[in-house]
Amino acid sequence: MRITELLKAETVIVDLQSSTKADVINELVEKLDTAGRLNDKEGFREAILAREAQSTTGIGEGIAIPHAKTKAVKTPAIAFGKSAAGIDYEALDGQPSHLFFMIAASEGANNTHLETLSRLSTFLMDEQFREKLKTATDVEEIIRIIDDKESAEVEKAEEVETDSEQGLVLAVTGCPTGIAHTYMAADALKAKAKEMDVNIKVQTNGSTGVKNRLTTEEIEKATAIIVAADTKVDMDVFEGKHVIEVPVAQAIKQPRELIEKALKQDAPVYRGSGGNKEKEREGNASGERKGFYKHLMNGVSNMLPFVVGGGILIAISFIFGIEAFDPNSPDYHPIAAALMTIGGGTAFGLMIPVLAGFIASSIADRPGFAPGMIGGMLAANGDAGFLGGLIAGFLAGYIVLGLKWIFKGLPQSLEGIKPVLLFPLFGILITGFIMLEIIIEPVQAINRGLESWLGGMGTGNLVLLGLILGGMMAVDMGGPINKAAFTFGIAMIDAGNFAPHAAIMAGGMVPPLGIALATTFFKRKFTEQERDAGKTNYVMGATFITEGAIPFAAADPGRVIPSIIVGSSVAGALAMLFGIGLPAPHGGLFVIPFVYGNPLMYILAIIAGAIVTALMLGFWKKDVKE
Repeated sequence: MRITELLKAETVIVDLQSSTKADVINELVEKLDTAGRLNDKEGFREAILAREAQSTTGIGEGIAIPHAKTKAVKTPAIAFGKSAAGIDYEALDGQPSHLFFMIAASEGANNTHLETLSRLSTFLMDEQFREKLKTATDVEEIIRIIDDKESAEVEKAEEVETDSEQGLVLAVTGCPTGIAHTYMAADALKAKAKEMDVNIKVQTNGSTGVKNRLTTEEIEKATAIIVAADTKVDMDVFEGKHVIEVPVAQAIKQPRELIEKALKQDAPVYRGSGGNKEKEREGNASGERKGFYKHLMNGVSNMLPFVVGGGILIAISFIFGIEAFDPNSPDYHPIAAALMTIGGGTAFGLMIPVLAGFIASSIADRPGFAPGMIGGMLAANGDAGFLGGLIAGFLAGYIVLGLKWIFKGLPQSLEGIKPVLLFPLFGILITGFIMLEIIIEPVQAINRGLESWLGGMGTGNLVLLGLILGGMMAVDMGGPINKAAFTFGIAMIDAGNFAPHAAIMAGGMVPPLGIALATTFFKRKFTEQERDAGKTNYVMGATFITEGAIPFAAADPGRVIPSIIVGSSVAGALAMLFGIGLPAPHGGLFVIPFVYGNPLMYILAIIAGAIVTALMLGFWKKDVKE
């Protein structure tokens, strides 16, 4: 399939009218939608913005490639836009972007489509090709330039010469969607290596699978390996080699520096599951979060499906009666009992072990998982609760790191028994013993004290707690502060105190709902695109998806963020004041009928917070001129 089968005249804009990053995204999305390529315009826009939130797709050299792979796309397509003046797209080199290719890949896109989309990314590394596009004056000329370029390209089998005096450099590239950056990084490395007369082979981990896979023989001969990826890469095959780990964008921007470091072996030796990773690899320039937060979020993110799925099943069981799951209750119903067994007994029963297991595996890789799970299970069964699970995860992870260090001197012939025998045996034993004999009893006491403290709080103190927790949900809308409040709420549900999470969910629902109300009642304060996006925020707010507010906060943080924090704080405080308890950790509007207390008063608290946010935005924001 050729690129021009996906890029058609009706998806080309020769002269973009946009002047900002947000506007150019909206203009290109609108073009794809008008051309009939999308099922859900707003869903596709959200997917594009979610990709931009991971890292900018403004790759430099005047190019931006916003892209997403989502079910919101009806037919795989490319939209092209050109801006002679240039637009600030937060590009990696800080320069304005002139050429914009928006790639729309459908969720079920086949390999042919994905390879065609990826091929475009490699063409853009050619400076002459870019210059021709910049000077093109009409749609037909743009289509012809791309078609000619593709016709002129001859497929060349990659051959790796391993007899160079400079040695062999290997690389792996991968980006979250596996469409654009993956191949641009590969081409940048190959082009620079050719210029430097360096032998290189690049493996691409793209949407269509691994291409040009590195062999065991090549890895053994390699001087060093560059891993330029924002996705998970199988690293154990690089055991004992010098490995440079960077984001995929750095390979596009700084290929020479990376190749030079590889030739000098200016990188730590990678130690896989048989040893630690050289103190998180001191040469790592990825800039990703490390330490406590990274490990905690690995546990929380993997735990959430159990929390959300199990919590909603518990809430559904309440339809038959709050105690309908209990065989001794006059309201007993077998369906309610089954739902409670699946959601409460099983999904919630696995919540703490999964949290601990994935924290431990974040610290110590796969060998940490089993000790973490066992420690978490002991915490759950020993009534040490959420706090006990957190301690178990970090304890198990660092115990396994210690075991890796202790056993690193064993003969190479025993290397294979470490992950299957030594690490699980001693990791589970030591973690389990410490949890039983040292951790569980003090943590039980802490949990009882916390429950007693919350239970003894006066109304004024509870309202203050609700105000703080509600506000935290709006500070970064899904970021660390939001997750800290959400995690606290889950811990309180696990401990049997349902009031804090009621304040937390109310605070999390307000930002998108408040913005939706503002776009409805203060239309002059928002652009047409913002008003359209505001409609989807009714749904996102109702389903407790705080992230719906992010695009608005990014566009106008000085006004939007204070407004949503105040509104969320009001909702959280009122939920506490009205004595609401929430036994389900997620679900938004769907679980409100099952709250402890008056559901109507809970709805009133949420609406009040949303109105406060809407009024603040309406008062604060200036009229826009479209």
